[in-house]
Amino acid sequence: MLSLLWCCLKEMLPAFYTSCCELVNKWESMVASKGFGELDVWLELKNFTADVISRAGFGSNYEEGMKIFQLQTEQAELLIQAASSLYIPGSRFIPTQRNRRMKEIDREVQARLRRIINKRMMAREMEEASKNDLLGILLESNSIETKELGKSKNAGLSMEEVVGECKLFYFAGQETTAVLLTWTMILLSMHQDWQSRARKEVLQVFEDNKPTFDGLNNLKIVTMVLYEVLRLYPAAPMLNRFTYKEMKLGDITFPEGVWLTLPEIVVHRDRELWGEDAEEFNPERFSGGILKASKNQVISFFPFGWGPRICIGQNFSLIEAKMAMAMILKHFWFELSPSYAHAPYTVVTLQPQYGAPIILHKL
Repeated sequence: MLSLLWCCLKEMLPAFYTSCCELVNKWESMVASKGFGELDVWLELKNFTADVISRAGFGSNYEEGMKIFQLQTEQAELLIQAASSLYIPGSRFIPTQRNRRMKEIDREVQARLRRIINKRMMAREMEEASKNDLLGILLESNSIETKELGKSKNAGLSMEEVVGECKLFYFAGQETTAVLLTWTMILLSMHQDWQSRARKEVLQVFEDNKPTFDGLNNLKIVTMVLYEVLRLYPAAPMLNRFTYKEMKLGDITFPEGVWLTLPEIVVHRDRELWGEDAEEFNPERFSGGILKASKNQVISFFPFGWGPRICIGQNFSLIEAKMAMAMILKHFWFELSPSYAHAPYTVVTLQPQYGAPIILHKL
């Protein structure tokens, strides 16, 4: 699956580029009359990444993918409301308006995904299906695994599991990248010197050409900036792991069934690991790469997790973020609005509590 995803990232660039062009065109229209304008980039970038994941996830079924995204967004909001309410054992079985709506959404999402998957599987049998979107990659990988394992009980994913993976496309791939892009624009607004350096690099690499896969991977300064944003404002400030058997970590032995929390945001700001400027925005620390950025090398920096359970979508997210920032930097310079209030808070991901009002200026 990993190798297939990496090989197909190049094929997904047109989907990324189309969404980026639509975003830039929309923003240019907003600032056309005065040459500048204010907008909440948090809301804008959430819509942008939903657009990208719908195109890259479902290809020709883009409109259906966007509808599924809208339903899942509503479902997430209802789940947050439920989690914030007084917990009463068994309350989820009471047919309240919220509980009924959550069940309706789940049924509709399941039905829509099954229709998309069944249609794609029929197209695969006729050798007419695309393999260049996430659903195509998933079905292709599943088909290969099924053939290799034959009738084994672990041979491939069931329909329910494929549906679950498709739902995960959105939760794991949409809001996390929107968070990364939003904090990047906020921090580059606060640090105009780094915004200028990143823009100069983008213009040198691409000039008047549209971003290419190799060019995006050659954006050293932009990459340093993204890593530093991920260090200070990781999308998931804490990672949780569960021991499914007795395990030994260093000198400590954990029995089966222990819930472990890795405080990512605390480790990323530890002065013993990152130096006295650990709380400051300094992308230069990544000039030698991740391994040389901190005193304790790899285990100091894990915005996408680490080890065998590292996020499968990290390359997808970083390429998408580089493409978006390259396009934005080529067309605009930006600064914080006077109404901006710096208040990071966690609702599953680390978000700007009062949004991210930013003033865009057309270049």
